[in-house]
Amino acid sequence: MQQYTNFFTSQRQKIDTSCAPLLNSYRDEASETFQRLGFPVYRSENYQHTDITGLLTPDFGFYLDYAGPKINPHKVFHCHVPNLSSYMHFVVNGHFYEEETSKPLPAGVFSGSLNAFARQYPDLFSAYYNRQAEQKEDGLSAFNTMFVQDGYVLYVPENTIIEKPIQLTNIFSGTIDSIVNRRILIIIEAGAQAKLLVCDHTTDENPVFAATQISEIYVGEKAEFDFYELEESSEKTIRLTNNFVQQAASSNVMVNNITLSNGLTRNNYQIDLTGRKAETHLYGMAIADKQQKIDNYTLINHLVPGCRSHELFKYVLDEEAMGAFSGRIIVSQEAQKTVAYQSNRNLLGSKHCRMYSKPQLEIYADDVKCSHGMTTGQLDETALFYMRSRGIPKEEAVLLLQFAFTNDVIQGIRMEGLRDRLKLLVEKRFRGELVTCRGCAY
Repeated sequence: MQQYTNFFTSQRQKIDTSCAPLLNSYRDEASETFQRLGFPVYRSENYQHTDITGLLTPDFGFYLDYAGPKINPHKVFHCHVPNLSSYMHFVVNGHFYEEETSKPLPAGVFSGSLNAFARQYPDLFSAYYNRQAEQKEDGLSAFNTMFVQDGYVLYVPENTIIEKPIQLTNIFSGTIDSIVNRRILIIIEAGAQAKLLVCDHTTDENPVFAATQISEIYVGEKAEFDFYELEESSEKTIRLTNNFVQQAASSNVMVNNITLSNGLTRNNYQIDLTGRKAETHLYGMAIADKQQKIDNYTLINHLVPGCRSHELFKYVLDEEAMGAFSGRIIVSQEAQKTVAYQSNRNLLGSKHCRMYSKPQLEIYADDVKCSHGMTTGQLDETALFYMRSRGIPKEEAVLLLQFAFTNDVIQGIRMEGLRDRLKLLVEKRFRGELVTCRGCAY
């Protein structure tokens, strides 16, 4: 879009001022890519239900003159998960919140600002930053690379195990319509292990907040990494993400996205299994009502023999909500002995809500075990009748059936504290109590 190209040219010096030179060095090429591609085309094969150009046409404010946060995130929002005993970090309006004191991490681990990482580890930054995003030739990623001024990096060196999870809370705060470009870079070297929970929240309900977020995840040989995302934002929030994962041999990755409250969300996931015997678990759950929209696109590439993938996305929609799922698994000719499963299941509570589903398998190898499927329907009337005949009120029976429908996604979470917390949050959401992100402040 020309308005953003002109804005980038006129504000380039201001964009660069607070950033590491290495971060700035990627902007020119990204600008050329964005001018050539623009935003992904609405109604194209992979963007049937989300019009990014239309969403980002209005004039949004940019946080270019960053002089530190105007809020203390610890006081504004208490987003810790009880019993998780995690390392806590915050990103406020796209900028990492620097703190003087924090819990010590294992030796060699970096968990902090994207700019700080670029300055302290220039060789690692150059080897990993923007590599996957650039290769995909995507206009949204290029747009983010043009404007991003900070973000979060987790670097775990070889054979290092982080026993406690890390929790990163993204906070939107402000009084005007604004756009924030966030970046997450994860490098888990061979034999290392880590878990990261990323939460999205807003402190103000009236402004329209738009976020682009690019996550690049590298998981080395025999390494393990869990990546959880929990969205509890306002009904005026726009969330547009690209998530890229590259797995080496015998690595194990869990990616789990849960949307409890939002405005419009579009998540892209691309997972490349590049090493033998790599295993990935990709889960998602969305609960939406009113006029909320949730659109998930996934692509899992089996590129070598002996890899496994398990994919499950579930939606519970009501009122005039819209859900979309497009999942694609590609098994290359060389990827013999692949085991891949994909499932999308949807529960509709109103005749006015809409669900679009497109599960896909492309198999070019002949010695594989692969399956995919989709179901969309309403609550089981027989089960509902049985429960009511046992004296359970209708509202409670509906709640129990909805919770049972989502339970396997929650049970797949490998953080016990987060799993227990989500059971409570999902129950509150179904009861209509979790209407904004403040609903879980405690």
